[in-house]
Amino acid sequence: MASSSGTSSGSSMLQNSGSEENLQALMDQRKRKRMISNRESARRSRMRKQKHLDDLASLVTQLRNENHQILASLNLTTHKCLTLESHNSVLRAQVNELSHWLESLNQIIDFLNATNGAFGPPGPLFEPDGSCLFNNVPCLTQHMTVGLSGF
Repeated sequence: MASSSGTSSGSSMLQNSGSEENLQALMDQRKRKRMISNRESARRSRMRKQKHLDDLASLVTQLRNENHQILASLNLTTHKCLTLESHNSVLRAQVNELSHWLESLNQIIDFLNATNGAFGPPGPLFEPDGSCLFNNVPCLTQHMTVGLSGF
């Protein structure tokens, strides 16, 4: 019996060691699968991260281009605005000058109407060559001709 008990305990040890080996192999296989799965998951994560970085880099490039276009448009608009302000300033000065000329001409007309016939019969104000018949008006007509030539 001792031999059978020794055999029986020997086969039981063999079974135990076989089970332990199978269990170890199974655990090793699961460990390898988990490691492979983790590596694949990390690879996918790196790919997602790289795609996200590429998308962000593309967005930065697009926004920089839009920014340059907006700045160029702003500079052009600012230049046009300054040009218009300059032209408006010139036009205001011309309006002011023309208003003074008109006021002077109205004063001359008022004077002529008030003195109608006092210095002789009313006649034309200008000679056929365009010069004025009055001594104090040639300066005014010269300014008018020079000022109006800019239009």
